[in-house]
Amino acid sequence: MEFKQIVERAKEIRKINATLTQNEGSKTWGLSERFQGFAGDVGDLAKLIMAKNGYRKYDDLDKKLSHELADCLWSVIILADEAGINLEEAFLETMKEIELRKK
Repeated sequence: MEFKQIVERAKEIRKINATLTQNEGSKTWGLSERFQGFAGDVGDLAKLIMAKNGYRKYDDLDKKLSHELADCLWSVIILADEAGINLEEAFLETMKEIELRKK
């Protein structure tokens, strides 16, 4: 799957989440709330990384770690979209800048 397709899939899921949220009678998240949710996901990811290094114990660790990494990726894609950032272009430009620093 191409990155553009991944971004489009993430946007589709955002629409599904918005519909579910509205059906539950909750407020729709904006950029700030989305970031707060992402911060919580990063905290969950940190605990799973600790478990991967033997400092915590979880059943099905790799499955949970895979899920949380995917959750975080989704959040980053949607945060970028809501902030008006083309993440693919930003990523490629940032990698180029890093590469040039090493030369």
